[in-house]
Amino acid sequence: MTIDLEVLGQRIKRAQYRNHRAMDAALRPAGITLVQWDALRAVDRMPGASGHDLAVATFQSDQAFGTLANRLVAGGLITRSAGRGRRIEHMLTDAGRAALEQGHRIAATVLHELFAPLDEPQRQALSDILLRLTDGAD
Repeated sequence: MTIDLEVLGQRIKRAQYRNHRAMDAALRPAGITLVQWDALRAVDRMPGASGHDLAVATFQSDQAFGTLANRLVAGGLITRSAGRGRRIEHMLTDAGRAALEQGHRIAATVLHELFAPLDEPQRQALSDILLRLTDGAD
């Protein structure tokens, strides 16, 4: 039996949407959104990175990430400073690091629940399949 690829694509999108909704709801009491937490993770992984590099890492346009970064600066979660040339570098503040860590704890619980229907071999298989579909896509 051949699966309808549109249905398969829609199932992937539905799983992603479920993940995003669950994470956003769980992060809300911590005072951050999933998009903000994702940006904090990127800044943590890439300290001193440019806005462009962080936009790429978080699947956003440069303009969207710039707007988000301005909100994170206003919230005291990151700092921005001049780098070489026109480059603006981003770093976590202590408050940003605390929000990031709280987000990690929340995510661990949410993701455990979301992936509970799969046993470890199924999780590994899903990871391998998704990696195969996206390897080299960036």
